[in-house]
Amino acid sequence: MMNRRCALLLLLALPACSSSALPPAALPLLPTPKVEVSPSQPLRFPNAYGSHPQFRLEWWYITGHLHTAAGAPLGFQITFFRLRPPQVWENPSAFNPQQIYFAQAAVSDPRIGHLLTAQKIARGGFGLAGAKGGRTDVWIGRWQLQQVGDGYRAQVNAGDLAYHLRLQATQPPLLEGPQGVSQKGPNPKNASYYYSIPQLAVRGTVRIQGKEESVQGSAWLDHEWSQAYLPRQAVGWDWMGINLSGGGALMLFQMRKADGKALYLSGTWRHRDGQVQYLHGTEIQLQPLRYWQSPQTGNRYPIVWRVRIPGRSFTLQPLMPNQEFVATRSTGSVYWEGAVEAEANGKNIGSGYLELTGYGGRLQMGVRTGP
Repeated sequence: MMNRRCALLLLLALPACSSSALPPAALPLLPTPKVEVSPSQPLRFPNAYGSHPQFRLEWWYITGHLHTAAGAPLGFQITFFRLRPPQVWENPSAFNPQQIYFAQAAVSDPRIGHLLTAQKIARGGFGLAGAKGGRTDVWIGRWQLQQVGDGYRAQVNAGDLAYHLRLQATQPPLLEGPQGVSQKGPNPKNASYYYSIPQLAVRGTVRIQGKEESVQGSAWLDHEWSQAYLPRQAVGWDWMGINLSGGGALMLFQMRKADGKALYLSGTWRHRDGQVQYLHGTEIQLQPLRYWQSPQTGNRYPIVWRVRIPGRSFTLQPLMPNQEFVATRSTGSVYWEGAVEAEANGKNIGSGYLELTGYGGRLQMGVRTGP
C-alpha cells in the first residue's frame, strides 16, 4: 500500500531529513523528477523489485510469525525506507544527501512482554547505505534486505537484537490494486505503486538478549513507492496483512479522519486458487473491539478487531498487547505494529500483522508510510 504504514511516517519526518538545511551556497538545485503513479504506466517486473530513486518515497517492509525449536512464538519486522529530500543541491560531494535511508527492526516475544526494537538512519553515500535498481538490495551498514534467487535474505545486527533469515517465495507477487496502482483516497494523485509477496517460507536464527535460537515460520513482504502525499484529511491509518490457512492472502487498509471514521477503505484478497479479488470500501467492515493504552506514550490503540468482507468474517487477536514502536531515533514516529492471529468460530484461519498509526500522544510525530 502506500504501504501500509509508511507515507505519513516519512512525510512527517521530512523536515528533519531535508537537505535544504545545508548552507545555500551558490549552487543550483537539481530539478525535481517529473514522475507520477498512473495506470497508464503500470508496475512492471523485474524492474519493480529494485529501487525507484526518482520517486520521493519508497519502502520495503517484511513482517512475519516465527516459532523457535522449542515451539515459542515470535513476531518479527524489518523495514527499509528511502526518502528523496524535497531539495537537493547540485553538488557532487558524497556529503550532499540525494537520498536518505531509515531502517527499523523489531521482535515480538511474549516471554518478554514488550516489543524489542532497533533503528537506523543514514544518508546515501560512501557505501554506508543504499538501494540498487532492478532487484531488491537495500542496506544500512550491516542491516540488509537482499533478493537471492527465488527469495530474500534479511539480516539485522543490533547488539541484543539480531536475526539472519532466509525467506523463500512460494507464490508470485500480488499486485495491490489493478496494474499495481494502489489508491489511497478519492484524489487520483493519492496513490502508490504497491505489490506484496505473501506466504514467504522463513528459516534462520534470531538472537534476543544474547541467546540465539533457530526459527522457522511465514512472512509477508510489501514494497511500495510514491510521489504524492496522503489525503490532507487523513490523520492515520490502519493496515492488516494476513497469510490465510490454505495459501490465501488478504490485505485491508483504511485511512482515518480526525473523527475516527474511515476516509477511504480498500483491500486485496487472493484466494487459495490464485484468483485475485479487489475489495472496495462498501465491501469492508472494520470494527475495533478492544483497546490497549501504552504506559510509555499514553497512546490508546485498538488491538482487537472484527473484520467482515464478502463471504468471510473473523476476529484479529494480538500475539501480545504491547507492540508499540517508538521510532524517535529514526523516522520520528510512534505506531503500533504487531503480530496477530485471525480466528473464526474458535479456529485459527491465518496469521499476519496489524499496523495502527496516528493515534496521538506527545511523541506521535509521524506514522509508517501507508499501506
